[in-house]
Amino acid sequence: MDLDLMTTAAASRAGRSLALLSRGSLSAATCCLGATLVMACATMQTTSNTATGSVQSATMTTPQPNTLTEAERRDGWRLLFDGTSLNGWRQYQGDAVPAAWRVVDGTITKNVPTEDIVTRDQFGDFELTFDWKVATGGNAGVFYRATEEYEKVYWSATEYQLLDDANARDGRVANTSAGAAYALYDAPRGAVKPAGEWNTGRIVARGAHIEHWLNGTKMADFEAGSPEWEAIVKGNKFKDWPNYGRARRGFIALQGDHSGDLALRNIKIREIK
Repeated sequence: MDLDLMTTAAASRAGRSLALLSRGSLSAATCCLGATLVMACATMQTTSNTATGSVQSATMTTPQPNTLTEAERRDGWRLLFDGTSLNGWRQYQGDAVPAAWRVVDGTITKNVPTEDIVTRDQFGDFELTFDWKVATGGNAGVFYRATEEYEKVYWSATEYQLLDDANARDGRVANTSAGAAYALYDAPRGAVKPAGEWNTGRIVARGAHIEHWLNGTKMADFEAGSPEWEAIVKGNKFKDWPNYGRARRGFIALQGDHSGDLALRNIKIREIK
């Protein structure tokens, strides 16, 4: 073979060797990259599974009714009902709890008309939360800053309406529907759940400023004693009781004088300093 042919052959063999080497390096790099991606995916999957597990765990470990979390305790919350007794309650203008009010499966419940009950303690500025449900057509209320100067609790205290809007007569009117400050201000529609399902109510009272919330929706926001409020009160039945809604401290009360099943749980309060 002449020199030129030998040189050409050698160059060809060298080129093939370099190509093979290059392909081998590429394969090795690809293999390495693939392994890295697999490991990354596995890590991501583990992280994802861990995250999912944490979420599931949080869902599965929802606090039991009528209990306080450590954070709630630190923030000054207290239970008005412990799920087992009515020791913190009494009849309005009385001392014992009427027999119709019972503790059943961790709830305060009643299913026939009876006397209203009030807390043994009084509260001024506060945030109150509670779960509630009523039967079909059900009607009840939570009162706050109640005094005992009148025959009926609602003659002094503002009412947070508990109602089956779809089937109760009061549900036809916005200012007597669920979550409303009864007969005072119109409440938005659509926040209340159907009869027999749990709702969460919230009342914030700070001085004259009052807020009602239902399932996360603000239902009322007003200033007690304001010119607007005074005009509304003078235009309805509450005008007959001069101290209606004016107390800045009083009892929390549960209405019992309507028929139908009523249940409450998770009744918690935090005094606002």
